[in-house]
Amino acid sequence: MGINMPISLDWSKQEVIDVTNFFQGIEQAYSKGIKRERLLGLYKRFKEIVPSKSEEKQLCRQFDEDAGVSCYHTVKKARENSNLDVIKMDRN
Repeated sequence: MGINMPISLDWSKQEVIDVTNFFQGIEQAYSKGIKRERLLGLYKRFKEIVPSKSEEKQLCRQFDEDAGVSCYHTVKKARENSNLDVIKMDRN
């Protein structure tokens, strides 16, 4: 897709991979869908790397603008809909 993944030079190689996996999970929710538990696991790892709410908002805002998605709404849907097996988002 050619989307720039927001990363920090302070992160280890594995942390960069894990954050990238989270953003790819968000993209997947908008394309074919992603298993709810997988997305929540990716988000949990993302929060271990980025515990600051303000840094999370900044990184997600950068990604959202470039990819045309919403990290916030995707994670919110996954958290609030325990009855769903797959999270599928619409681009509106």
